[in-house]
Amino acid sequence: MFTGIITAIGTVTSVTRTGDTRLVIACPFDPAKIAIGASIACSGVCLTVVERGGSANETGANDAWFAVDVSDETISKTAPLQWRDGARVNLESALKLGDELGGHIVTGHVDAVGRVAVREERGGSMHLEIDASAAIAPYIATKGSITMDGVSLTVNAVEDLPDGTARFSLNIIPHTAEITTLGALQVGDGVNLEIDVLARYLKRMQDLRAA
Repeated sequence: MFTGIITAIGTVTSVTRTGDTRLVIACPFDPAKIAIGASIACSGVCLTVVERGGSANETGANDAWFAVDVSDETISKTAPLQWRDGARVNLESALKLGDELGGHIVTGHVDAVGRVAVREERGGSMHLEIDASAAIAPYIATKGSITMDGVSLTVNAVEDLPDGTARFSLNIIPHTAEITTLGALQVGDGVNLEIDVLARYLKRMQDLRAA
């Protein structure tokens, strides 16, 4: 489980095909504290650490890295540009017992890829409008939570479109834009979306009552 509160930005430094796709991701974490087999959310995708190395020291010099294997299924269901050499990814380590739940409950399982339709500067913040597929449109609610590229966000408004899809808006404050990859998003970019786990169960119960 995760919270959608990003703790670092990593950079993909190597992409190797080994049956699955192996990524090496440079990060500011202390590699001595990264356990083999640990889960790290990479732009909203829960991945398992299979190797780690490098070092971290008090001077700020850091050549730490970890490696993950990404299946073809995962690549096919997520935003493709994050799996390339040089890509920047939002990082969050798995929630530990007793940690503060600062965002909302996030599983690290991407439900769909959304598309940035509008980006505007409004009052010092960044206004985004995201196009979402019909498959997840019923789960997106005004003032509800959604995870985008691993970041826990609040939906400002939702517009349901005639074809069953939806366009929803978000406000990205300068702090969030600075410490995550969201500040670099442009119109047309794909983003990983995970719906609120509570919305998922509520929709399932509603469907069962209507059956």
